[in-house]
Amino acid sequence: MTLTKPKLAAKSMNVRAPNRVTHTYKQRLNGSMSKVFPLLCPVREAEWIDGWQPVFVLSESGVAEADCVFVSDAEPQDAVWYITRHEPARGFVEMIKITPLVTACKLTIQVREAAGGCTADVTYSHTSLGPLGDTFIASFTPEYYVQFMREWENRMNHFLSHGEPLRAAAG
Repeated sequence: MTLTKPKLAAKSMNVRAPNRVTHTYKQRLNGSMSKVFPLLCPVREAEWIDGWQPVFVLSESGVAEADCVFVSDAEPQDAVWYITRHEPARGFVEMIKITPLVTACKLTIQVREAAGGCTADVTYSHTSLGPLGDTFIASFTPEYYVQFMREWENRMNHFLSHGEPLRAAAG
């Protein structure tokens, strides 16, 4: 049996410079690398991020690992994440996040031991996939990124100190 690929309308190759934004932030976390690194996981994040619930997770071990794939809510379509590198001994993880029609994103996190806990260098690099991505990238400013990272840092530190997620204030 021979499978044939359906014929699509002829398209010309479109090569252009990417519309990309990259930001890095150093978090200071109140826990050792051995406590913090396992929490950088689509399953374990539910322990410290109030409301985090991936749509589904594909994992041999049940937690973060190389080749783990998970899906999270996003607009206009759910985002697909793929863990490309997971190196617990080095405190390093790299993920690719694709939000169709919006962005392709590379996330890297390098956790290192430090006095009083550890640090995590968190880098997001978003590349636009079209007009929706261009709008997103324009809003992904250095100021927005610092606020986003400080919120993440506060949530993680609250969990490390109290063993429960920081709950959103009732409004």
